[in-house]
Amino acid sequence: MKVLLSLIVLLSVLLFVSSAPPTCYSRILSLSKEITESFKSLKNSKPVDPCVETLPNLYLDVHNYCVLAKLRNFVAQPRCQRVPQLSTLKEKARSLYTIMISYCRRDLVFLTDDCYALEKPLPPSTHVVPPGGMRSY
Repeated sequence: MKVLLSLIVLLSVLLFVSSAPPTCYSRILSLSKEITESFKSLKNSKPVDPCVETLPNLYLDVHNYCVLAKLRNFVAQPRCQRVPQLSTLKEKARSLYTIMISYCRRDLVFLTDDCYALEKPLPPSTHVVPPGGMRSY
Protein backbone atom coordinates (compact mmCIF):
# COMPACT_ATOMS: atom_id res chain seq x y z
CA MET A 1 0.00 0.00 0.00
CA LYS A 2 2.85 2.40 0.85
CA VAL A 3 4.56 1.56 -2.43
CA LEU A 4 1.40 2.33 -4.38
CA LEU A 5 0.94 5.61 -2.55
CA SER A 6 4.58 6.55 -3.14
CA LEU A 7 4.23 5.73 -6.80
CA ILE A 8 1.12 7.89 -7.13
CA VAL A 9 2.85 10.82 -5.41
CA LEU A 10 5.92 10.44 -7.63
CA LEU A 11 3.84 10.34 -10.81
CA SER A 12 1.83 13.35 -9.65
CA VAL A 13 5.01 15.36 -9.08
CA LEU A 14 6.39 14.36 -12.48
CA LEU A 15 3.13 15.29 -14.17
CA PHE A 16 3.09 18.67 -12.43
CA VAL A 17 6.71 19.43 -13.36
CA SER A 18 6.28 18.43 -17.00
CA SER A 19 3.03 20.37 -17.38
CA ALA A 20 4.63 23.77 -16.79
CA PRO A 21 4.53 25.79 -20.01
CA PRO A 22 7.88 26.58 -21.60
CA THR A 23 9.11 30.12 -21.30
CA CYS A 24 9.89 32.19 -24.33
CA TYR A 25 13.60 31.88 -23.61
CA SER A 26 13.46 28.10 -23.18
CA ARG A 27 11.59 27.78 -26.48
CA ILE A 28 14.27 29.82 -28.25
CA LEU A 29 17.05 27.71 -26.72
CA SER A 30 15.43 24.40 -27.61
CA LEU A 31 14.57 25.47 -31.15
CA SER A 32 18.09 26.82 -31.79
CA LYS A 33 19.64 23.57 -30.53
CA GLU A 34 17.22 21.56 -32.67
CA ILE A 35 18.11 23.59 -35.77
CA THR A 36 21.85 23.32 -35.12
CA GLU A 37 21.66 19.55 -34.61
CA SER A 38 19.44 19.05 -37.67
CA PHE A 39 21.86 21.02 -39.81
CA LYS A 40 24.81 18.98 -38.51
CA SER A 41 23.03 15.73 -39.33
CA LEU A 42 22.10 17.05 -42.78
CA LYS A 43 25.73 17.98 -43.48
CA ASN A 44 26.96 14.61 -42.16
CA SER A 45 24.40 12.47 -43.99
CA LYS A 46 25.57 10.21 -46.77
CA PRO A 47 25.35 10.95 -49.62
CA VAL A 48 25.51 14.70 -49.15
CA ASP A 49 23.75 16.71 -51.81
CA PRO A 50 26.31 18.95 -53.59
CA CYS A 51 24.30 22.08 -52.86
CA VAL A 52 24.22 21.26 -49.12
CA GLU A 53 28.01 21.01 -49.13
CA THR A 54 28.26 24.61 -50.33
CA LEU A 55 26.16 26.00 -47.48
CA PRO A 56 28.01 27.79 -44.69
CA ASN A 57 28.03 26.27 -41.21
CA LEU A 58 24.93 26.94 -39.19
CA TYR A 59 25.73 27.31 -35.52
CA LEU A 60 23.19 29.29 -33.53
CA ASP A 61 24.06 31.05 -30.30
CA VAL A 62 20.98 32.97 -29.17
CA HIS A 63 23.15 35.15 -26.92
CA ASN A 64 25.04 36.55 -29.93
CA TYR A 65 23.36 39.48 -31.67
CA CYS A 66 24.71 38.30 -35.04
CA VAL A 67 22.43 35.27 -34.87
CA LEU A 68 19.59 37.42 -36.23
CA ALA A 69 21.52 38.25 -39.40
CA LYS A 70 22.68 34.64 -39.69
CA LEU A 71 19.09 33.35 -39.53
CA ARG A 72 17.84 35.99 -41.96
CA ASN A 73 20.58 35.13 -44.48
CA PHE A 74 20.06 31.40 -44.12
CA VAL A 75 16.33 31.64 -44.76
CA ALA A 76 16.83 33.97 -47.74
CA GLN A 77 19.25 31.64 -49.55
CA PRO A 78 17.55 30.40 -52.73
CA ARG A 79 19.84 27.39 -53.07
CA CYS A 80 18.88 23.77 -52.42
CA GLN A 81 15.16 24.02 -53.09
CA ARG A 82 15.11 20.34 -54.06
CA VAL A 83 16.32 19.10 -50.65
CA PRO A 84 13.21 18.53 -48.47
CA GLN A 85 15.16 18.35 -45.18
CA LEU A 86 16.65 21.77 -45.88
CA SER A 87 13.24 23.24 -46.64
CA THR A 88 12.00 21.98 -43.27
CA LEU A 89 15.10 23.39 -41.61
CA LYS A 90 14.51 26.79 -43.23
CA GLU A 91 10.95 26.82 -41.90
CA LYS A 92 12.24 26.16 -38.39
CA ALA A 93 14.84 28.92 -38.83
CA ARG A 94 12.13 31.31 -40.02
CA SER A 95 10.05 30.43 -36.95
CA LEU A 96 13.01 31.03 -34.64
CA TYR A 97 13.74 34.38 -36.28
CA THR A 98 10.10 35.45 -35.92
CA ILE A 99 9.99 34.38 -32.28
CA MET A 100 13.21 36.26 -31.53
CA ILE A 101 12.28 39.54 -33.19
CA SER A 102 8.66 39.72 -32.15
CA TYR A 103 7.36 37.48 -29.38
CA CYS A 104 10.48 37.25 -27.21
CA ARG A 105 12.17 40.50 -28.12
CA ARG A 106 12.05 41.82 -24.54
CA ASP A 107 13.18 38.54 -22.96
CA LEU A 108 16.45 38.27 -24.85
CA VAL A 109 19.80 39.54 -23.65
CA PHE A 110 22.58 39.53 -26.20
CA LEU A 111 25.94 39.05 -24.52
CA THR A 112 28.08 39.59 -27.62
CA ASP A 113 27.97 40.68 -31.24
CA ASP A 114 30.93 38.63 -32.46
CA CYS A 115 29.80 37.33 -35.85
CA TYR A 116 32.96 35.28 -36.33
CA ALA A 117 32.06 33.25 -33.22
CA LEU A 118 29.03 31.87 -35.09
CA GLU A 119 31.28 30.44 -37.79
CA LYS A 120 33.58 28.39 -35.56
CA PRO A 121 32.06 27.80 -32.12
CA LEU A 122 34.02 26.38 -29.22
CA PRO A 123 33.38 22.69 -28.56
CA PRO A 124 30.88 22.20 -25.71
CA SER A 125 33.51 20.59 -23.46
CA THR A 126 35.92 23.52 -23.76
CA HIS A 127 35.72 26.08 -20.99
CA VAL A 128 37.44 29.42 -21.43
CA VAL A 129 38.75 30.94 -18.24
CA PRO A 130 39.49 34.67 -18.41
CA PRO A 131 43.00 35.87 -17.54
CA GLY A 132 43.34 36.02 -13.77
CA GLY A 133 40.94 33.13 -13.26
CA MET A 134 37.28 33.15 -12.40
CA ARG A 135 35.88 35.85 -10.16
CA SER A 136 32.87 35.73 -7.92
CA TYR A 137 31.04 38.87 -6.95
